[in-house]
Amino acid sequence: MKSQKVFSSFVSDKLKSYVYLYSHPITGEIFYVGKGKNNRVFAHLEDTSECEKVTYIQNLEKQGLSPKLEILIHGLDDEVALKVESSIIDLLGINKLTNRQSGYKSKEFGRMSIEQVSSVYDTNPVTITEPSILIRINQAFRYSMSAVELYDYTRGCWRLNPENAKQAKYAFAIYQGIIQEVYEVLDWYEAGTTFSVREYDKGSGLDTEDAIAKRYEFVGNLAPKHIREKYNHKPVSSEYFKAGNSNPIMYLNFESR
Repeated sequence: MKSQKVFSSFVSDKLKSYVYLYSHPITGEIFYVGKGKNNRVFAHLEDTSECEKVTYIQNLEKQGLSPKLEILIHGLDDEVALKVESSIIDLLGINKLTNRQSGYKSKEFGRMSIEQVSSVYDTNPVTITEPSILIRINQAFRYSMSAVELYDYTRGCWRLNPENAKQAKYAFAIYQGIIQEVYEVLDWYEAGTTFSVREYDKGSGLDTEDAIAKRYEFVGNLAPKHIREKYNHKPVSSEYFKAGNSNPIMYLNFESR
């Protein structure tokens, strides 16, 4: 039976905004989540752009198969549909899908632990007393990051003075003024010389040897339990990163040299 590729105007009106799924017709594995109106759900079948989603569909077609299309939920307004799409992407995991990016406002309202939710609205900042380097990872961070991803995006690649950085006993991963994790720093190395799960060739701006030259990354472990309990998921003082300061790095409690 030929696959349907269009809704009638009557059905489109009833659907309003909706969230849809693309999945493997045999295994049922979902490989794409989208939000749309009218006939948006069918648009990817005619897409010829170079992206992972299109490649997946083309590989199915080479096997004589077509993706399974489903409407997950409908009758929504645009804002709600965007949030539902985002929550499904967070639930399934962006790394398991062909979606290019996380959903709408996922960084602000996406999947979080109980501690992370509390930290977003906690207004009592902590004072860091140990020799430390604070590292803001606002651009790369998402709440659904794995522990390994968070570690690798915190530790490098940074343009800094390694002799200064070596004074830091601990490195703090900071997102929007909230401490996401604390690491005990063992040593600093030239960027790209230690194993990392980061992919520098996908829009990171660090896709060549020249781009990571004169940058550094640390190797370390999770900080001791008492340090992590003291700081994790707590806001830092606004004095640490004042308005207008775009430098992602800040040193605290270093001996003067």
